[in-house]
Amino acid sequence: MDAVTQAIAQKLSEELKVKQEYVENVITLLDEGNTIPFIARYRKEMHGAMDDTSLRTLNERLNYLKNLEERKETIIRAIEEQGKLTEELKEAIEKAETQAVLEDLYRPYKQKRRTRATVAREKGLEGLAEALMAQTDTPAEELAAAYIDEEKGVLSIEEALAGASDIIAEDISDRADLRAVLRDFTKKQAFLVSSAAKEEDSVYQLYYDFRQKLDKVQGYQVLAMNRGEKEGFLKVNVEVDTEEAKRLLQKEIITRTSPAENLLKASCDDAYDRLIRPSLERELRNDLTDMASEGAIKNFKVNLRALLLQRPVKGKITMGLDPGYRNGCKVAVVDGTGKVLDTAVVYPTFSESRKQEAIRILSALIIKHKVENIAIGNGTASRETEAMTAEMLRSLKRPVSYAIVNEAGASVYSASVLAAEEFPDYDVNLRSAVSIARRLQDPLSELVKIEPMAIGVGQYQHDMPQKQLEESLDGVVEDCVNAVGVDLNTASPSLLTRVSGLTKATAKNIVLYREENGAFPDRKTLKKVPKLGPKAFQQCAGFLRVPESREILDNTSVHPESYSAAEEILKKCSYTKDDVKAGNLREIALRIVHYGKEKMAEECGIGVNTLEDIAVELAKPGRDPRDELPPVVLRHDVLDISDLRPGMILRGTVRNVIDFGAFVDIGVHQDGLVHISQISDRYIKHPSEVLSVGDIVKVMVLEVDQKKQRIGLSIRQARDK
Repeated sequence: MDAVTQAIAQKLSEELKVKQEYVENVITLLDEGNTIPFIARYRKEMHGAMDDTSLRTLNERLNYLKNLEERKETIIRAIEEQGKLTEELKEAIEKAETQAVLEDLYRPYKQKRRTRATVAREKGLEGLAEALMAQTDTPAEELAAAYIDEEKGVLSIEEALAGASDIIAEDISDRADLRAVLRDFTKKQAFLVSSAAKEEDSVYQLYYDFRQKLDKVQGYQVLAMNRGEKEGFLKVNVEVDTEEAKRLLQKEIITRTSPAENLLKASCDDAYDRLIRPSLERELRNDLTDMASEGAIKNFKVNLRALLLQRPVKGKITMGLDPGYRNGCKVAVVDGTGKVLDTAVVYPTFSESRKQEAIRILSALIIKHKVENIAIGNGTASRETEAMTAEMLRSLKRPVSYAIVNEAGASVYSASVLAAEEFPDYDVNLRSAVSIARRLQDPLSELVKIEPMAIGVGQYQHDMPQKQLEESLDGVVEDCVNAVGVDLNTASPSLLTRVSGLTKATAKNIVLYREENGAFPDRKTLKKVPKLGPKAFQQCAGFLRVPESREILDNTSVHPESYSAAEEILKKCSYTKDDVKAGNLREIALRIVHYGKEKMAEECGIGVNTLEDIAVELAKPGRDPRDELPPVVLRHDVLDISDLRPGMILRGTVRNVIDFGAFVDIGVHQDGLVHISQISDRYIKHPSEVLSVGDIVKVMVLEVDQKKQRIGLSIRQARDK
């Protein structure tokens, strides 16, 4: 590892409070082509058991710092080519810790477009500017007289002084130390201010007269104002005490009383008004947007992870209903594995007679296919469809439940090439109904088919840096898929693509091999798949499950490289693989402790963390970590918003967690808002500290506005009821 990388590792160690040895190991593992899920799960001893989120944070900072170092090299080379690189400047560049500081240092040496100062320099007035900045006792006019030159276009003393002032102003604006002083002043003193750009009602009304200190403004407020400004409803600017800022600048520039004092003051004012303030305002607003985007992306990631890892309703024959008005309600019945059994279209919103006809058709499908659960999409006409479903269930003589399913992204999927390949015989609308049914059965397997950004569990997602958002969300999907594990013989290409080490090509090859040769009998047969080499096998094998394999370890997250260690653990604990199959290893953890973890790990040639992971898998082969989460709320009847009264206690499902609260589905079609102040008895900085998408919570109704379709809820006040 070279000196630069070691320096980066040391900095990351200090930032992340992780041993430098661990950071260096992670950097090496990444450079060798290992994936984050593989490193997180199977190389714990090398990084101190950091989780995938921490490893991704490390990787993001690592890339930032690597890019920073590359930029430093480029800048040093560019200044050196100009013959202007000094040891002092080189040292300052090498010590720069942010892009902003680095670019400030480079600013005087950048090739500029033609400016007023450029023109003045072409007229030979740089010497005059230097003489004025020296603040000698010689009058400015006397100094300027020597620079009058008709050939160069300097016709008067006034023109000479004006040109010199332009040079001074630009030189002032280019000084990194002065920009740092003014940046710090603005950050501490300035306000972000917004006002109405046009007099009309809009969703941005809260920001028609808004004023907040820069260091106090919230991320969601920044993103809202940015969008309002972009759509022409708001005027947004950074408000700062310009007179005080100019005084600060003058204090730095004017070191003594001289005949040039007034000219230098005017040059400082010009530098600030024309060059520094607009630049700093853009920079600070960009910083605010970056901060807000980073927070929103983090929040989106937390919500997406919770949504993907919702507990599945496995093995149940399910009816999916995709509500609609004009085109009716699309219906799909799928078996316990997600295979389509039947489809239909009904029109419950057209009239009472058509609603009764819909109930008859759906009831017949339920009886014919022995449907156990109904999944209703939460989009257009969801309320009417839910009411019809509740009415139907009251008349049925069999136990059937329903759940409202977030259908965000279902239309995107149903119109995609992937959906067309999967369901070539169904139209777009019926594909959507199938997707809704499968979302209840296994949210993760179905949602991986949709671009993460199309899954609506974020805020202002279209206003964020799209590449950064896409990469972050893709990382969450990858981590979730690998945390759960994938059945090698049933997984779709979409799901396989998200497995560590696999690409679209290798995922497709796995499916083709499966179709041509039948189900994989074990993990090692993966090695026969075209273009799936040793490195890919190493990265993916532990995350793929083969329940049909004779080797019980193939249905666990124990990596093939650790099979011999797993067998040795069983032997030392007086167990066999038959005990694993029978689920008789409840005491394995106690036996390992009794033997001595460190001793057993050393004798098995593995680390303690790996030993513990293997023991968990041996105790529960084929386990799904999602089964430990709260179950989905299944309903039998429906409430209307008109049924709600303040003080009512209800149970609901958290649908979205945002900066100022959480939206909870309480079964009335319109989600209620739990404001952050109503979430917890203790102070919390963000709702995600205590709530996740998919959580089942008890809430109290605080207020109901039927006209605006708004419901105010409280978790805090419901706790003692």
